[in-house]
Amino acid sequence: MRLNEISDNPGARKGRMRVGRGIGSGKGKTAGRGVKGQKARTGVAIKGFEGGQMPLYRRIPKRGFRPPHQKVWQEVNLGTLQKAIDDKKIDASKPIDAAAMQAAGLFKNASDGVRLLGKGEIKTKIEVKVAGASASAIAAVEKAGGKVELPPKPVAEAA
Repeated sequence: MRLNEISDNPGARKGRMRVGRGIGSGKGKTAGRGVKGQKARTGVAIKGFEGGQMPLYRRIPKRGFRPPHQKVWQEVNLGTLQKAIDDKKIDASKPIDAAAMQAAGLFKNASDGVRLLGKGEIKTKIEVKVAGASASAIAAVEKAGGKVELPPKPVAEAA
């Protein structure tokens, strides 16, 4: 057997049906679409239409709410930060902020700020300035001898 002799088994590929070519073809006149009506016409899209009955997607109640002005944080884990320090992408002797992390390639843009998370472990003494941090991340950095600097919390006015 040669490559140029390979072919499908007989009947493996079905020929294209030519519709609307006379009554003798078996698919003439209405071309297998039945008789008149919206579905017999071209360009019909009635996927969610249920004959005037309230469609399923409108019968089922909506759930959830996404606040339109919700803050988007860039999350950085301690393990990722330690790897960047080990790879000499971040200088651990200087304070590490969002700009330093971005320059090291930990994320593309800082969005609304950086949030430090406690996954992985940190062995180096570092000073980190971030917009937010988890309790476990702060504990791990302080255990390694470093410190986490967070922005001051806004004082809520008493009504």
